[in-house]
Amino acid sequence: MTRRIVLILSLAALSLGSHAATIENVISPTSVVLTQAGARSVARFDGKPVFYCGLDAFESWAAPLVGQTVGSNPDTGITVSVDAREVSLERLLVSKGWLQPVVLDDDAQAAIVEGRGGWACASATAPFELMHTSVDPKVLAGIALNESGFNGRAWPWTLNVAGQGYFFRSREDAYRVIQSLIAHGRCDFDVGLLQINWCYHARRFASPWEALAPATSIRVAEDILNENYSKTRSVAKAIAYYHSANPVPGNAYLARFARHLNQIQAGL
Repeated sequence: MTRRIVLILSLAALSLGSHAATIENVISPTSVVLTQAGARSVARFDGKPVFYCGLDAFESWAAPLVGQTVGSNPDTGITVSVDAREVSLERLLVSKGWLQPVVLDDDAQAAIVEGRGGWACASATAPFELMHTSVDPKVLAGIALNESGFNGRAWPWTLNVAGQGYFFRSREDAYRVIQSLIAHGRCDFDVGLLQINWCYHARRFASPWEALAPATSIRVAEDILNENYSKTRSVAKAIAYYHSANPVPGNAYLARFARHLNQIQAGL
């Protein structure tokens, strides 16, 4: 509540006077200096800077913001103009991959797993370290590389339809295909970062859109792995059974996982 009161007061201050407020300096993804009629103030955003690529990379990205006029909105906070649209500065920092918000919402999850901004230089395990709850992030990362690996990264907007993999540019693109498949009565496809099979596990999701959310895919994969472990009391079998309880494809899957795990441990 205190932060909201401070934000409302700050927005009110931005709207006073005939001189528009502008961005004087972007100190970090959490601190921006504003100037209005010669007076300076600092806008602060909750969360953590994403500096895996270093401060210079962020400063290069943020340079065009300096000198921009800002607006204010009680719902979105400080706004800037992007492609002739007013957008929340805080949300822009999150979606471009420079600010890790307190709650990893859809924008933050997409930035992390797509490797936007500062996340481009994070390790392969970073998304799983942030979003896991019960399974070792390295195990999840190794399985994800088995399931949706694309150019060395587990890609969230992935579908496998009847054995054929498809990598989409955006969540929206993947979702449209899922809708079409379901409309045609099909369930023989795997969804998302951890490639959850729709025929067997649709009941675990609130909707096809939610199934594509990285954090949801990770949670459901953890549930499946934990259930496999409860049945087998074996970590190796829990991982192999994630793909197949048939020993031949299951063991081949486990071997691919081991190669990915070795790469992760070597610093992928």
